[in-house]
Amino acid sequence: MPKPAPQEDVRFMAEALREADLAGGEDEVPVGAVVVCEGRIIARAHNQSERLRDATAHAEMLAITAAQDYLGSKVLDACTLYVTLEPCVMCAGALAWTRVGRVVAGASDPKGGFLRFGSGLLHPKTVYEPGCEGEAAGSLLTAYFRAKRRSN
Repeated sequence: MPKPAPQEDVRFMAEALREADLAGGEDEVPVGAVVVCEGRIIARAHNQSERLRDATAHAEMLAITAAQDYLGSKVLDACTLYVTLEPCVMCAGALAWTRVGRVVAGASDPKGGFLRFGSGLLHPKTVYEPGCEGEAAGSLLTAYFRAKRRSN
């Protein structure tokens, strides 16, 4: 049985879930992300691939860019990224290049997530902690895709 997530993780994941909700309201896949440094949210984003017509406009990518801009650095080793869905390979690569200190993920993504290729895609010093509020994140995604299937 997995151990419960620390309260701080639950609190910041709730912010990422708010971002995911925004994405869903914009007819984007409901994935949200926040970057936290020294106990403060320094960046927040949600999927915008449809709006921007950009396949790389994932929540993680947008949050990483905003955090780097905020810190004035390409390195995010003192930061934690909270994301509602296990990152894809592209996002895992970006997280590796930024050397993000920690990634806390919500729902797993067995089809499109980076873990299907092994955890070695992240930087060796990055701590990966899946499952935080995974049920809530998964429910958002399930409801979104169920509604999409009904409308087609």
